[in-house]
Amino acid sequence: MQKEEIALLFYGKCLTRISWLLQQYLLATGKNDNKLTLSYGRQYNCQPNLLFAETNVLTLKNFNYHKTHFVTSAPDITHLPADFGIEIAFAGRSNAGKSSALNTLTNQKNLARTSKTPGRTQLINLFRVEENLHLVDLPGYGYAEVPEEMKRKWQRALGEYLQKRECLRGLVVLMDIRHPLKDLDQQMIQWAVDVNLPVMILLTKADKLASGARKAQLNMVREAILPFQGDIQVEMFSSLKKLGVDKLRLKLDEWFNLDYEQSDEVFDDQPAE
Repeated sequence: MQKEEIALLFYGKCLTRISWLLQQYLLATGKNDNKLTLSYGRQYNCQPNLLFAETNVLTLKNFNYHKTHFVTSAPDITHLPADFGIEIAFAGRSNAGKSSALNTLTNQKNLARTSKTPGRTQLINLFRVEENLHLVDLPGYGYAEVPEEMKRKWQRALGEYLQKRECLRGLVVLMDIRHPLKDLDQQMIQWAVDVNLPVMILLTKADKLASGARKAQLNMVREAILPFQGDIQVEMFSSLKKLGVDKLRLKLDEWFNLDYEQSDEVFDDQPAE
């Protein structure tokens, strides 16, 4: 099979739209076969009639998340490995099913520890997908029965990671489909939008609702997030039924493949005309 190429025209350094445009293409065509390449180039002087001066090709790689393994736990970012590579963080309320989602994604029963008692994720947990590529399980937020002092400690660690971790490239926010968009969920989304961080919202425990109710909740949340005006994708998810797992893997592949800083360096080397 020949590789397929997509030619995308950008203005200056507006590479943050690569993610959105590519995602729309993949969803529209159903392509996810590791045979897709993305061609990108710089359009000089931002004039619509100009051609590319040079084209570069990025091959999208599908990652084997089953090989993901635990690296370390840290109470705060000072105890994490060097701020290098690409990290994708999973965040959500303490009962949103983050650990179950990570286990389902990687097809491992015990990668992330699950518990019937919400609030057990007290540390920043780092998992290695490949060299310099990591998934991060952040402390859950918003669980009322956690002692106030411990809750403040978790919140500080969470906020510090989100604000200061330079290698963070994407944020997966998990919400119970029956109780989406609580205040803390919306604060998390707004923070990500403010710093131009792409977000994937997973409406977890979708198996708890009938098909019609699931679709109604999905459409409601998609409508509700429009005012944020960010790069936000919303999907249903069920660890039990494996619903939405393929879309999650596709999004993670996209984020791990697209390194905006390296792309900017390519453009910076181009002469202006």
